[in-house]
Amino acid sequence: MRKLIIVVVLFGLLTFAFLLPKVNQKATEVSQNKKIDKLNMKIISSAFGNNAKIPPKYTCDGENINPPLSFVDVPKEIKSLALIMDDPDAPMGTFVHWVLFNINPTTKGIDDNSVPNSAVQGLNSMNKPGYIGPCPPSGSHRYFFKLYALDSMLNLNVNADKKGVEKTMQGHILKEAQLIGLYNKKN
Repeated sequence: MRKLIIVVVLFGLLTFAFLLPKVNQKATEVSQNKKIDKLNMKIISSAFGNNAKIPPKYTCDGENINPPLSFVDVPKEIKSLALIMDDPDAPMGTFVHWVLFNINPTTKGIDDNSVPNSAVQGLNSMNKPGYIGPCPPSGSHRYFFKLYALDSMLNLNVNADKKGVEKTMQGHILKEAQLIGLYNKKN
Protein backbone atom coordinates (compact mmCIF):
# COMPACT_ATOMS: atom_id res chain seq x y z
CA MET A 1 0.00 0.00 0.00
CA ARG A 2 2.84 2.34 0.88
CA LYS A 3 4.51 1.66 -2.50
CA LEU A 4 1.26 2.49 -4.30
CA ILE A 5 1.00 5.83 -2.48
CA ILE A 6 4.62 6.66 -3.38
CA VAL A 7 3.98 5.77 -7.06
CA VAL A 8 0.83 7.90 -7.16
CA VAL A 9 2.64 10.86 -5.53
CA LEU A 10 5.62 10.52 -7.91
CA PHE A 11 3.28 10.29 -10.89
CA GLY A 12 1.49 13.41 -9.71
CA LEU A 13 4.75 15.32 -9.27
CA LEU A 14 6.03 14.26 -12.70
CA THR A 15 2.75 15.22 -14.34
CA PHE A 16 2.81 18.61 -12.58
CA ALA A 17 6.47 19.18 -13.57
CA PHE A 18 5.67 18.28 -17.17
CA LEU A 19 2.55 20.44 -17.46
CA LEU A 20 3.74 23.52 -15.52
CA PRO A 21 5.90 24.96 -18.37
CA LYS A 22 3.01 24.51 -20.81
CA VAL A 23 0.58 26.24 -18.42
CA ASN A 24 3.03 29.13 -17.96
CA GLN A 25 3.56 29.39 -21.74
CA LYS A 26 -0.20 29.46 -22.35
CA ALA A 27 -0.67 32.14 -19.66
CA THR A 28 2.06 34.24 -21.29
CA GLU A 29 0.44 33.85 -24.73
CA VAL A 30 -2.97 34.85 -23.35
CA SER A 31 -1.39 37.85 -21.60
CA GLN A 32 0.36 38.97 -24.80
CA ASN A 33 -2.82 38.50 -26.85
CA LYS A 34 -4.77 40.60 -24.35
CA LYS A 35 -2.30 43.44 -24.90
CA ILE A 36 -2.91 43.33 -28.64
CA ASP A 37 -6.65 42.78 -28.23
CA LYS A 38 -6.96 45.97 -26.17
CA LEU A 39 -6.34 47.83 -29.40
CA ASN A 40 -9.63 47.74 -31.24
CA MET A 41 -8.42 48.88 -34.63
CA LYS A 42 -11.13 50.64 -36.61
CA ILE A 43 -11.68 51.99 -40.09
CA ILE A 44 -14.14 54.89 -40.23
CA SER A 45 -15.25 57.50 -42.74
CA SER A 46 -16.30 61.10 -42.24
CA ALA A 47 -18.55 60.68 -45.29
CA PHE A 48 -20.75 57.85 -43.96
CA GLY A 49 -21.20 55.66 -40.88
CA ASN A 50 -21.00 51.91 -40.56
CA ASN A 51 -23.98 50.26 -42.27
CA ALA A 52 -25.05 53.67 -43.60
CA LYS A 53 -25.53 54.96 -47.14
CA ILE A 54 -22.44 55.96 -49.11
CA PRO A 55 -22.98 59.47 -50.56
CA PRO A 56 -23.48 59.49 -54.37
CA LYS A 57 -20.28 61.55 -54.79
CA TYR A 58 -18.27 58.35 -54.18
CA THR A 59 -20.27 56.21 -56.63
CA CYS A 60 -20.91 55.91 -60.37
CA ASP A 61 -23.81 58.34 -59.88
CA GLY A 62 -21.39 61.05 -58.78
CA GLU A 63 -17.66 61.73 -59.09
CA ASN A 64 -16.74 58.05 -58.66
CA ILE A 65 -13.87 58.89 -56.29
CA ASN A 66 -12.84 57.04 -53.13
CA PRO A 67 -14.32 58.29 -49.86
CA PRO A 68 -12.18 59.62 -47.01
CA LEU A 69 -11.13 56.88 -44.60
CA SER A 70 -9.48 57.08 -41.18
CA PHE A 71 -7.53 54.32 -39.43
CA VAL A 72 -7.88 54.27 -35.63
CA ASP A 73 -5.85 52.34 -33.03
CA VAL A 74 -3.53 50.68 -35.53
CA PRO A 75 -0.96 48.52 -33.65
CA LYS A 76 2.48 50.15 -33.49
CA GLU A 77 4.41 46.95 -34.24
CA ILE A 78 3.05 46.47 -37.76
CA LYS A 79 5.10 46.69 -40.97
CA SER A 80 2.32 47.59 -43.43
CA LEU A 81 -1.41 48.00 -43.99
CA ALA A 82 -3.64 46.60 -46.72
CA LEU A 83 -7.14 47.69 -47.76
CA ILE A 84 -9.68 45.76 -49.82
CA MET A 85 -13.09 47.10 -50.82
CA ASP A 86 -15.55 44.64 -52.28
CA ASP A 87 -19.25 44.02 -52.88
CA PRO A 88 -20.42 40.50 -51.94
CA ASP A 89 -23.93 41.26 -53.26
CA ALA A 90 -22.91 41.57 -56.93
CA PRO A 91 -24.99 39.30 -59.21
CA MET A 92 -21.97 37.44 -60.66
CA GLY A 93 -20.23 36.96 -57.29
CA THR A 94 -18.10 39.27 -55.18
CA PHE A 95 -17.00 42.36 -57.12
CA VAL A 96 -13.68 43.89 -56.06
CA HIS A 97 -13.73 47.71 -56.13
CA TRP A 98 -10.32 48.56 -54.70
CA VAL A 99 -7.12 46.82 -53.61
CA LEU A 100 -4.32 48.68 -51.82
CA PHE A 101 -1.31 47.08 -50.15
CA ASN A 102 2.08 48.01 -48.66
CA ILE A 103 0.51 51.11 -47.15
CA ASN A 104 2.96 52.79 -44.76
CA PRO A 105 2.18 51.57 -41.22
CA THR A 106 2.06 55.13 -39.87
CA THR A 107 -0.69 56.14 -42.32
CA LYS A 108 -3.67 57.47 -40.38
CA GLY A 109 -6.11 57.44 -43.27
CA ILE A 110 -6.82 58.21 -46.90
CA ASP A 111 -8.28 61.49 -48.11
CA ASP A 112 -11.06 61.40 -50.68
CA ASN A 113 -9.85 61.01 -54.26
CA SER A 114 -6.34 60.02 -53.17
CA VAL A 115 -3.98 57.13 -52.55
CA PRO A 116 -1.23 57.11 -49.90
CA ASN A 117 2.21 57.71 -51.45
CA SER A 118 3.62 54.37 -50.32
CA ALA A 119 0.63 52.25 -51.33
CA VAL A 120 0.50 49.89 -54.27
CA GLN A 121 -2.87 49.70 -56.04
CA GLY A 122 -3.69 46.16 -57.05
CA LEU A 123 -6.18 45.12 -59.70
CA ASN A 124 -9.92 45.48 -59.19
CA SER A 125 -12.57 43.28 -60.85
CA MET A 126 -12.24 45.31 -64.07
CA ASN A 127 -8.60 44.10 -64.15
CA LYS A 128 -7.35 47.67 -63.65
CA PRO A 129 -5.60 49.36 -60.74
CA GLY A 130 -7.60 51.97 -58.87
CA TYR A 131 -10.93 52.64 -57.25
CA ILE A 132 -14.29 51.79 -58.81
CA GLY A 133 -17.21 53.32 -56.94
CA PRO A 134 -20.41 51.50 -56.02
CA CYS A 135 -22.66 51.00 -59.03
CA PRO A 136 -25.14 48.19 -58.32
CA PRO A 137 -27.33 47.14 -61.25
CA SER A 138 -30.33 46.89 -58.93
CA GLY A 139 -31.25 46.82 -55.28
CA SER A 140 -29.17 47.85 -52.30
CA HIS A 141 -25.65 46.44 -52.04
CA ARG A 142 -23.15 46.28 -49.19
CA TYR A 143 -19.61 47.57 -49.73
CA PHE A 144 -16.99 46.22 -47.33
CA PHE A 145 -13.90 48.33 -46.67
CA LYS A 146 -11.53 45.87 -44.97
CA LEU A 147 -8.34 47.09 -43.32
CA TYR A 148 -5.54 44.68 -42.42
CA ALA A 149 -2.58 45.41 -40.11
CA LEU A 150 0.32 43.17 -41.20
CA ASP A 151 3.60 42.07 -39.69
CA SER A 152 5.35 42.34 -43.07
CA MET A 153 5.39 44.08 -46.41
CA LEU A 154 3.78 42.07 -49.20
CA ASN A 155 6.19 40.89 -51.88
CA LEU A 156 3.77 41.33 -54.79
CA ASN A 157 3.89 43.18 -58.08
CA VAL A 158 1.43 45.83 -59.23
CA ASN A 159 -0.66 43.23 -61.06
CA ALA A 160 -1.69 41.59 -57.79
CA ASP A 161 -5.42 41.15 -57.29
CA LYS A 162 -7.53 40.54 -54.20
CA LYS A 163 -6.93 36.79 -54.32
CA GLY A 164 -3.15 37.23 -54.50
CA VAL A 165 -3.12 39.81 -51.71
CA GLU A 166 -5.28 37.65 -49.44
CA LYS A 167 -3.12 34.59 -50.09
CA THR A 168 0.11 36.49 -49.37
CA MET A 169 -1.36 38.05 -46.20
CA GLN A 170 -2.13 34.62 -44.67
CA GLY A 171 -0.20 34.20 -41.44
CA HIS A 172 0.77 37.90 -41.37
CA ILE A 173 -2.46 39.57 -40.20
CA LEU A 174 -2.18 41.07 -36.71
CA LYS A 175 -5.48 42.96 -36.74
CA GLU A 176 -8.48 43.46 -39.01
CA ALA A 177 -11.21 46.07 -39.13
CA GLN A 178 -14.08 46.72 -41.48
CA LEU A 179 -16.49 49.44 -42.43
CA ILE A 180 -19.66 48.62 -44.37
CA GLY A 181 -21.27 51.17 -46.65
CA LEU A 182 -24.60 50.73 -48.42
CA TYR A 183 -25.67 51.97 -51.81
CA ASN A 184 -28.70 51.72 -54.04
CA LYS A 185 -28.20 53.02 -57.59
CA LYS A 186 -30.36 55.93 -58.65
CA ASN A 187 -32.87 55.13 -61.38
